[in-house]
Amino acid sequence: MGRWQPGARERLVLAAVDLFAEQGYDATTVVQIAERAGVTRSTFFRHFPDKRELLVAGQETMSRLLAEGVAAAPPEATPLEAVTAGLLRASTAFGEMSREIAPRLSAIIAANVELEEREALKSAGLAAALTDSLRERGVDESTAALAAELGVLAFKRGFAEWSAGDRRDDIGPRIIAALHALRAAAAALG
Repeated sequence: MGRWQPGARERLVLAAVDLFAEQGYDATTVVQIAERAGVTRSTFFRHFPDKRELLVAGQETMSRLLAEGVAAAPPEATPLEAVTAGLLRASTAFGEMSREIAPRLSAIIAANVELEEREALKSAGLAAALTDSLRERGVDESTAALAAELGVLAFKRGFAEWSAGDRRDDIGPRIIAALHALRAAAAALG
């Protein structure tokens, strides 16, 4: 496949997940990923600064979609209702590629401390995007931060449940169910 073929970014992600699953994250090189994807090493670096970033490739998109969803929530929406709108908007980013790689990606991240740390940074980035969006709606800092953290936790729980299941259903309802469960748990705290 020529390097000018469309979809290089997606092919790189799929190649990386395959190689990480086959031989481990540490044993996989950028050159191997590029070769498996059918692109050059320089094409790899046009898309990603290093191999670690392949596994969080959609973070910017997710942050943007979360913010768009929160901004589109009705003006009278509560902070958690606005977070729900953001989560539903972000869930639209999960297509066939997500369905294919979700379980392997989770296993790869869980097996590597460096990737777990990067995943934690991703979660913090998503929480920051939600918090900023809520603050733009006039929500105070503490409330915005709490609602954002609940949203990210719901996202993580919904994703884990979805990726462990058959993944033929949409991820959105699983995320929203997790948010409702967390909201009930928070109310039970007293």
